Amino acid sequence: QVQLVESGGGLVQAGGSLRLSCVASGRTFSSYVMGWFRQAPGKEREFVARISESGAYVTYRDSVKGRFTISRDNAKNAVSLQMNSLKSEDAAVYYCAAGVAAGTGRDTYPYWGQGTQVTVSS
Repeated sequence: QVQLVESGGGLVQAGGSLRLSCVASGRTFSSYVMGWFRQAPGKEREFVARISESGAYVTYRDSVKGRFTISRDNAKNAVSLQMNSLKSEDAAVYYCAAGVAAGTGRDTYPYWGQGTQVTVSS
């Protein structure tokens, strides 16, 4: 089991920024695609961003394009999510996940972190 630990969540004013970090255990970090997901109270978990194993390819949900940036540092077993221009609708528990790609749009994510809370005040 891969262990993932998120950090960096907190309270931020609308329009502000936060940087989330996720650090993985093990020595096979570079074998996984990494994703960020979020879940707001009473809502389904939703995809936020994805980065390929090497970091060459990134994907975002439309609502965060231009505001969020996903990156990874395989030497440090870490993936980050830089969130700028935060909006109230971005408030959620954010989870990082390690997965495997099975074709375009067909990732599976067997490993998940515990989540970190992002609260946006207005």
